[in-house]
Amino acid sequence: MSIFIVLDQQLYIWRKMPFIRLIIPMMAGIVLQFYVDISTFIILTVAGFSIILLALFIISAFTIKYKIRWVQGIAVYLLFLCLGAFLVVAKDIKNNDQWVGNTQTDSATFLVTLQEPLIEKAKSYKAEVTIDAIQLLGSWKTVSGRLLLYISKDSLKPNLQYGSQLLFKKQLQEIKNSGNPGNFDYSQYNAFKDIYHQVFLKTDDYIIAATTNKNLFQEWLFNVRSKVIATLQQHIHEDRESGVAEALLIGYRDDLDKDLVQAYSNTGVVHIIAISGLHLGMIYGALVLLLQPFRKTKWIRIAKPVIILVVLWIFSLLAGGVPSILRSAVMFTFIVMGEAFDRKSSIYNTLASSAFVLLVINPYYLWDIGFQLSYIAVLSIVTFSAPVYNLIYLTNKALDFIWRLSSVTLSAQMLTLPIIFYSFHQFPNYFLITNCIIVPLSSLALFAELGILIFSFFPALAALVGKCTEFFIWIMNEFIVVVDRFPFAVSDGIQNSIAETILLYIVIVGLSYFFMMKYKPALLISLIAISLFTAVSSIENYNRKKQSEIVVYNIPKLQGIDFIAGKQYAFLGDSILLEDGYARNFHLKPSRTLYRTAESNRLEDLYISKPFVQYFGKKIVLIDKPYSFKSPMKISVDMIVISHNPKVNIADLANTFDCAQYVFDGSNSMWKINRWKRACDSLHLRQYSTTDNGAYILKIN
Repeated sequence: MSIFIVLDQQLYIWRKMPFIRLIIPMMAGIVLQFYVDISTFIILTVAGFSIILLALFIISAFTIKYKIRWVQGIAVYLLFLCLGAFLVVAKDIKNNDQWVGNTQTDSATFLVTLQEPLIEKAKSYKAEVTIDAIQLLGSWKTVSGRLLLYISKDSLKPNLQYGSQLLFKKQLQEIKNSGNPGNFDYSQYNAFKDIYHQVFLKTDDYIIAATTNKNLFQEWLFNVRSKVIATLQQHIHEDRESGVAEALLIGYRDDLDKDLVQAYSNTGVVHIIAISGLHLGMIYGALVLLLQPFRKTKWIRIAKPVIILVVLWIFSLLAGGVPSILRSAVMFTFIVMGEAFDRKSSIYNTLASSAFVLLVINPYYLWDIGFQLSYIAVLSIVTFSAPVYNLIYLTNKALDFIWRLSSVTLSAQMLTLPIIFYSFHQFPNYFLITNCIIVPLSSLALFAELGILIFSFFPALAALVGKCTEFFIWIMNEFIVVVDRFPFAVSDGIQNSIAETILLYIVIVGLSYFFMMKYKPALLISLIAISLFTAVSSIENYNRKKQSEIVVYNIPKLQGIDFIAGKQYAFLGDSILLEDGYARNFHLKPSRTLYRTAESNRLEDLYISKPFVQYFGKKIVLIDKPYSFKSPMKISVDMIVISHNPKVNIADLANTFDCAQYVFDGSNSMWKINRWKRACDSLHLRQYSTTDNGAYILKIN
């Protein structure tokens, strides 16, 4: 009987959350369309059928409606499934006939507009641009699309800014991933922003048009961001602290120290410098506390949501209107409006409604890690913060405050944990300590930064606030660096599949439901999920123990090769990849996490006597400098890896070696790779370029 009572209660709650019931089929439609690519005709046909079914249900007699009430639910769910699929079709720029990718662009002149100020990189300036038109065979044609523009530092012309238009005649290059195992899918990341191409320009490759194409509001946002950055840099003098201040307030990350970012990530507080709902949450909480003394006045019910929304949106715009904070602003807008107009409204329904609106605007947000973590973290806090806090009762106010803060941190981790494992492959073991210290400190720093902006017209006061801000951020940074050096600061190398991630969610939700609602079947479901998770992990672990491969990485200007045996690897390549933590983490670590390997000083069956390497019977020749080979007979080898632009002749190598595979890695110049490829093709030799095709992987068994 108790089971039926619980189910009845849940069905009642379910009916009170209509947007959750609608967003689930819509998200299913988005995912289905993205991976299956259903034709528009089928989508419209199913949608039409659903509308007809719904219309027939509406005009049916009441007695018939009651008997077939499930028809209404199926029709509505199908309709929103089709809505999700159609949103993806509409958003995909490839379906636009005017998209530049659907147009012949050989020998075309491009007219493009800078959509942001130039961003300084190590050897170039970068900006996203829109393609306005192309000139082909003497006539101009309007096209659409975006691309990444890179201008060599020694080729930059004056007065290039947001809205500037350029003319150039150069072939666009398709954006490709590095192709290294486990690496970030950079091409898909850009594709979600309708960017599929890039172009590299030098002085003679482009001219600045006399015209500009600006959006006044967007220009104002960029100007505000520039002034905010300039003001912060004026009053916070240390580069490291200034970079963190910019990231903390407006999400500007280009001035951040890379090693410091890694330390923040390792200690579980990278969200502090990745502007998100946390920042708006801080301001929202402060406003609620400031308005608390006026809670009994008559005007507060109307004034409170207005004041909160105005302040939140002003901050969002002052922060440069970056997408991550605008998403959070929309989410908090729905929360505030829900509280203002219907105090009994479910927070879950409010969250679902804001997510629904955002996904209608851009269905690709569903794959955005910031979007995922924002909503999952808020959902987790709303669900678990009170039960976790109530586990311990403390009479001491100071200890109670610390525990309340800790309970929020713990509750946020409950539902974000699986996605952190899946996306970031690590777990910060001291996250509770670091969050309890860094969140209050970052709150002080954030409000101090706002003080700098407010008092910027009073130099002496702004300078004083700037020193306080710099001190707060310095303490944050030093604390993070110290904690990052603690033993076992991070559990690294976690590699969960999508199946394992889903099973983890079932375990967490099932156990939570059991303990909170005393619903025994939920415990059974959790135990089954734990068993399946263990089985899947064991199978994966068994398969990894049997692996043996050679991975020739695609790393620009550098040589890197991993020899993998079971769950161990040995590295051969440039020493900079061992010394530079950022380069190692970016290029090599994802692969080693994917293969679940740890470094070994010596692998059995690996013998190195440069330029010759033998591994599990496979014979490899590594050529990274000019060699002159002389042999009375051909030497049989399985692979020749050429690195660092050596002066070699493929024909001479072919006369010396009977080689099954030639590999040219990313340390070589593209013009040399192309020359070697042509030589291999003329001699009917198998060749592989990691620059063109990604890492070369030789499976030994």
